[in-house]
Amino acid sequence: MTIRVLPPEVANKIAAGEVVERPASVVKELVENALDAGATDIRVEIRDGGRRFVRVTDNGQGIPAAEVETAFAHHATSKVQQADDLFHVQTLGFRGEALPSIAAVSHVTLITRPAEEEAGSYLRIEGGHTLSRRPQGAPVGTTISVENLFFNMPARRKFLRSAATEAAWIATLVSSYALAYPECRFTLHNDGRRALQSPGSGALYDALVAVYGTDVATKMLALPADDDAPVQVSGYAGIPSLHRANRKYITFFVNRRWVRTPMLSAAVMQAYRSIVPTGRFPITVLNIRIDPTELDVNVHPAKTEVKFRDSNAIFRLVERKVRRLLVDEAPVASAQRLVTETGGAASVPPAAPESWSGRQGLLALEAQRTAGEPAQADSVPLIDERQPRRLPVLRVLGQVHQTYIIAEGPDGLYLIDQHTAHERVLLERLRAQRARMAVPSQSLLEPATVELTPEQQAVAEEQSETLALLGFALEHFGGNTWLVRTIPEVLRGKELAPALAEILDNARRDRSELSWEERLLMYAACRGAVKAGDPLSLDEMRALIRQLEETDMSRTCAHGRPTVIRLSQAQLEREFGRR
Repeated sequence: MTIRVLPPEVANKIAAGEVVERPASVVKELVENALDAGATDIRVEIRDGGRRFVRVTDNGQGIPAAEVETAFAHHATSKVQQADDLFHVQTLGFRGEALPSIAAVSHVTLITRPAEEEAGSYLRIEGGHTLSRRPQGAPVGTTISVENLFFNMPARRKFLRSAATEAAWIATLVSSYALAYPECRFTLHNDGRRALQSPGSGALYDALVAVYGTDVATKMLALPADDDAPVQVSGYAGIPSLHRANRKYITFFVNRRWVRTPMLSAAVMQAYRSIVPTGRFPITVLNIRIDPTELDVNVHPAKTEVKFRDSNAIFRLVERKVRRLLVDEAPVASAQRLVTETGGAASVPPAAPESWSGRQGLLALEAQRTAGEPAQADSVPLIDERQPRRLPVLRVLGQVHQTYIIAEGPDGLYLIDQHTAHERVLLERLRAQRARMAVPSQSLLEPATVELTPEQQAVAEEQSETLALLGFALEHFGGNTWLVRTIPEVLRGKELAPALAEILDNARRDRSELSWEERLLMYAACRGAVKAGDPLSLDEMRALIRQLEETDMSRTCAHGRPTVIRLSQAQLEREFGRR
């Protein structure tokens, strides 16, 4: 096969295909250029989902007349002068490929004027060829119109999605940069209708309101930056009850560049582990500020990915910061289906959780609570060592349907799900014990025999070491039969065969990103907890509530369901017509 050099028009289309994947790619490149030009007001207009028309107008510094055509030349950029500059890039664009790539596959009209020039410039390019250039009156800034995207690449054009889908991609992109640059006003018009306008006030919260609405913004927790830290993580993270069906609401900016990095998403999901329901995803908007020399932004043609020099350190930092925020600030769920008022719980000094298992340990624990071990809610050390917010001290009043505990607090009435509350306490205790390599187990006087399905056996064999660390001693006896010699203390008094089968099945079916160890801990805690329908004495309820009060993440169970719902004093008074 003969080796030949590709014709320029073919090479240009190939290069354009790497940068311009869809209409949203065009918008991304033009918006980033506008931000690099110092724009504080960016207007995006699209028609037919951007397939037929895209226009981006900004009030940035504009392009000098002498450089207008140079801007559309390959590898032309004002942001990189030498190779070393690639290792400390501080602008969004730097490759010099955006404008020529867009112009190669569309009809482009440019109107621009810098403040120091009296007249602006007009340039028309179609398929990479300049058709017209002339002086033209224009305000300071740049307007670029892109029409008929992929008009000369019908194969690429037919793979574009529907207008609604392409418009949604563009809306996501513009919304993301509105969050990354709250000091800049963004406006998006879709087929003549205004779809988004951010205020440009400089406050991220105001941008959150514009993008997600007031209802969501009020459920976001502010994460301030540590000014002295070499790597800063700031932004907003949703409370545990605020979650969605997919991960697209986990938004990250690295030095204010919008990126999609699985490692960062995994760090957020790890921070929310056992706080949001399985299969649900939180809403977060986080910006990482880092020395550009610790970052490689030149790993993807569209600049949508970044590579950290020490990705493990960044992962741990993000996870700890978000987890600490949730521990400190997440409010107790309020009964909003009755009225709309919300509110958080009061703070009390933290106390040390005690070791206990199952319902049998409730009364014994209450009697021994003053001799407890130091609290250690998680196996990962936390950055912020401030005292976490917890439930207030509650006075138990009784039990409803042998499922819900009624308690009085200083700020209203509390309803506690006894199963989810006990599950949370057991999980936090198991995590702390695991961190110290000291999960208590109970040796059986006679080995118990259980029959496992092939799927359950596969988990038992593959995760034998993990199971042993958590207190299980299993031994294959032959066929489907296994011997159980020791069990975690949390399962004492439980029917062993169904308990083990349920733990193995649930851990195997769990589609979350949690580790096997974390999954097994979760389902052991779930199986060891008291169930709905179990009658509890007043002393047992008091012991359970006391333990819940002393648990950092007391507001949700291991699967993200609420443990506590609060009816505030104001809510009660309003329902009874007292105010």
